[in-house]
Amino acid sequence: MSVPSAEASPPTADRPRYELSRIELADGSETTVYVVVHPRRATRLRVACFEQPRRLDHWCAASGQPEAIVAGFFVRDPWRPLGEIRIGGEPLAHELIAGPFGPLRSCVHVEPGGAVALAPREEIEAAPAGDLVQAGPRLVADGRVVFDDEDREGFSAGAGQFDSDITAGRHPRCALGFNEQELFAVCCDGRRTGLDAGLGLTELAELLVSLGATEAINLDGGGSATLVHRGHLLNRPYSSVDQPGPESRPVVTALVFEAEPPRRERSRPG
Repeated sequence: MSVPSAEASPPTADRPRYELSRIELADGSETTVYVVVHPRRATRLRVACFEQPRRLDHWCAASGQPEAIVAGFFVRDPWRPLGEIRIGGEPLAHELIAGPFGPLRSCVHVEPGGAVALAPREEIEAAPAGDLVQAGPRLVADGRVVFDDEDREGFSAGAGQFDSDITAGRHPRCALGFNEQELFAVCCDGRRTGLDAGLGLTELAELLVSLGATEAINLDGGGSATLVHRGHLLNRPYSSVDQPGPESRPVVTALVFEAEPPRRERSRPG
C-alpha cells in the first residue's frame, strides 16, 4: 500500500496539520484519505453526544467547534448510541451491545486530566471519570496491527445490530489514532466506482501505523463517516455506491478536538 502525499498544510507546533493523499492498494485500486494531525500538547479531546441526531459539519458550524470526527455507532428508532457513553463521568442513555460482547468492545476513554486511552470496556473501571464512548474494533496497539479475523469484539457475530458486518470488505472509514506527541483523525472515501474503493479494516490499521500511530481504534464509518477540519467537511460520505450528491448523515456522537494553550513550565527562582 503506497501513500503519496498530494496536499498538506504547513506544520506548526501547536496547530492541527491537514494531509490529503491518494492511496494505491494491493490490487491496484485507489482511495482518498484525509488526515488531520493534532499536537497533543495543545489539544484537548472530548466526547460529544447529541440529544437529537445532528449532521456533524452543521453542528460544528453552529457551535463554533472547527475540529471533530464521528465517534461511536448508533441505532435508530429511537436514535441513541450503541454501546456505553459517559460525559464528565456521567452515564448517558444508550443501547446495550448484544450478547457477551459489551465488555469486549473497545472504548475511547478521555480522563479528566486529558489523557487518552483505548481499551476493551472490561479493562476500564466500572464508573470511570471523564468521557467514554464505545466504538471499535481496536486496530493498533503498541505500534502493531492487532485487528484480525478472530472477531474478538463480536462485530461479525453481532452484525444484527448494524446494517451489515462492518468488518467485511472496503468502505468509507473513520479512525482515531495517537502516539505520545500527536492525535490522528483519519477518514477515507469509498463506494465510488473506479475512483474510491474505500479501505478494509486491516488496510486502515496499516495506514495508521504508517502515519506513526502507536494506538488506534475504528470509529463509525460507511455513510456516517464524517471528518470536519476548520469547520469544513473534508470527506464525501457515500451511504450507497455512486450515490448522487452525497452529504453528511446525522450522527449521535462525536470526538471533538479543542485547542488548549500549551502548559508553560514554571520559572525557577534565581
